[in-house]
Amino acid sequence: MKTFKLRIIFITALILILCSNFSDAGYEDELLGVSPSRAAELIHKVIEAGRRTYSQKVVEHLHDRTFIKASENWEKEDALPLPAQFLSMSSEISNSRGIGMKYRLLSLWPINKNYLPRTENEKIGLEEVVKKTEKSFSWVIARDGQWYYEAIFPDIAVSQTCVSCHNNHPKSPKTDFEIDDVMGGIFIDFPLGRRTPKNADKKFLLAPEVVADYVHSVLEANRMIYAKHIVNRLEKRKVIYAKENWQDDKTIMLPAQFLLNTAKIINKRKIGLDFKLISLFPINPDNSPVNEFERRGLETVEVHPIRPYSRYARIGRKKAFKAIYPDRAVTKGCINCHNSHSSSPKSNFKLDDVMGGIFVNFLLD
Repeated sequence: MKTFKLRIIFITALILILCSNFSDAGYEDELLGVSPSRAAELIHKVIEAGRRTYSQKVVEHLHDRTFIKASENWEKEDALPLPAQFLSMSSEISNSRGIGMKYRLLSLWPINKNYLPRTENEKIGLEEVVKKTEKSFSWVIARDGQWYYEAIFPDIAVSQTCVSCHNNHPKSPKTDFEIDDVMGGIFIDFPLGRRTPKNADKKFLLAPEVVADYVHSVLEANRMIYAKHIVNRLEKRKVIYAKENWQDDKTIMLPAQFLLNTAKIINKRKIGLDFKLISLFPINPDNSPVNEFERRGLETVEVHPIRPYSRYARIGRKKAFKAIYPDRAVTKGCINCHNSHSSSPKSNFKLDDVMGGIFVNFLLD
């Protein structure tokens, strides 16, 4: 009898310990996340890096080597979209996906009136970022029964093309821009929730999966615009071609190289965010999976491409979130390059096939 009672006590204690552990684990998961200001910063850095890549590595590169220019009427002239147009087209694709996050260009001196601020907060925010070029302006606002986080980051002139276009355009309200001037702002908006405290940045954390989706949406939109409206369009019209060794020739970079160049800019920022292209069938061996997580993730998204493969990880004393998204063949140029390349391990890709993955990794608050 005594032995039986001891067993009951032992089992009860064990159950209490297990319940306590499960409770602690759930509580810890709740604390893992990303503050709204950090999420907005990560989104902006990806937008800015993509625009810098396009402005400097595509527009300026071709301006110096060929007859191809950036033009407002790019579709009719076999030209390149202006950097502002590139960002606007990318934002339209990302915004149309219904993931919650939206972004767009704003300016106090726009050539296109659609870029004017739409609210008093947007106007105040623009005026502030023009004064303080290194700082963003943010606020939390109630809309349609929910709280939203909104922020404006300075939009800086990173190439001579940006400056020349605005200074020489007949509709430009301001004609004395210089390189590194703030020409406007990049407005970012995403929902927080119905019961979010107004001082959300101190008390509220976004789910890492949501922030990863936001970052990936910008990356995918940039790459789609570059592949479809620039590389494919100009190659189809036999204006110019994309090649691996684009830096040494009168050519432009491949869509995969566009994303990799954007990743290099992000890595230099040292903001606890990085991303890269990986594949089970890479042309460049450097794009092979480097560990079991990457290999398993690529195998998973190839079979189940409707959602990313993700997990929490530890980097030193900090926690991070990693996700691998399916990288699909969105244009014929993508599959033609891989199917015909002498170093490609696979040569039967079709449109919409999963060719690899986009790996996204960032530190958590």
